[in-house]
Amino acid sequence: MAITSLGYIGINSSRRPEWEGFATDLLGMQKVDQGGRMSLFRMDDRKQRLIITGEGEENLAFMGWEVDSSAVLDALAGKLDKAGVRVTEHSAARADERHVARLISFADPDGNRIEAFCGAEIASDPFLSGRPISGFKTGSLGMGHVVMHVAKVDGLLHFYRDLLGFSVTDYGLTPYPLYFFHVNGRHHSFAMVGSGRKGIHHFMVELLSLDDVGQGYDIAQQRSEGIAYSLGRHSNDHMMSFYTNTPSNFFVEYGWGAQIIDPATWEAFETKEGPSTWGHERLHLPENDAVRLKMREMRHQTARDGFRAPDPTPNCAWLDAVVRAE
Repeated sequence: MAITSLGYIGINSSRRPEWEGFATDLLGMQKVDQGGRMSLFRMDDRKQRLIITGEGEENLAFMGWEVDSSAVLDALAGKLDKAGVRVTEHSAARADERHVARLISFADPDGNRIEAFCGAEIASDPFLSGRPISGFKTGSLGMGHVVMHVAKVDGLLHFYRDLLGFSVTDYGLTPYPLYFFHVNGRHHSFAMVGSGRKGIHHFMVELLSLDDVGQGYDIAQQRSEGIAYSLGRHSNDHMMSFYTNTPSNFFVEYGWGAQIIDPATWEAFETKEGPSTWGHERLHLPENDAVRLKMREMRHQTARDGFRAPDPTPNCAWLDAVVRAE
């Protein structure tokens, strides 16, 4: 598989001061001190994971996907070019701006900008979280995941699965098509929901401790409209999480405890339990909204059926830190 992880994402937003408070005080990221029009944030030993551009309408600006080497990047560019996808090789200056060795970009069928890179820069100083947290689950699993609204699933399915080499983890067809893709052991690094719209639905960051999520939930409740989905557990990746509103009017999922899969043996399947085993009440929707009611009924049916997700692997923040260091 050419692409190995989600390396970073960029958000177009003119609300940089709001994002700086949100990313540090709630999410626990570290703001990178630098001048210029962009705000950069760290989550680990990488020089940046989240980029706020300071421009444009409030939406996803780009996704940055990592490959292992310059040769793999060339092979990916060649495959895309042969398929009729226009690929741009960027200058060393733009690569430096992204803190990578080489950078290409192209667009998916919905017009979303995708960047692929190799040679991510490692910071010389340790990660310092914006608030006391155990840390983020990154490393070979990448930054987290991104979920996009798409106009039609079919064309995007061919693009991400057949051209980029993403593998389907699982999918649901009710009440709308929803596909999850993995590129490593993380259950999904990318997903798309066939809502008929375009744009980002949410990105997810995973914490090393359930207490980090619980304390984040308390902090989010003190913010205006800070909780979009209540605390809950997903039925497919088993993540325990909540969703919070961002300054750019989409969501961040803040979670812990997702399952790790084996990409070599995993087989895709259709899920029918609904998105969540429990919780995740869609508080951002009106009480009698049809989608909110449908999701609630699917959860209640899951409860009546007695569906249970397996317990997550025991988590020790100290041991995780030692493993990452080694």
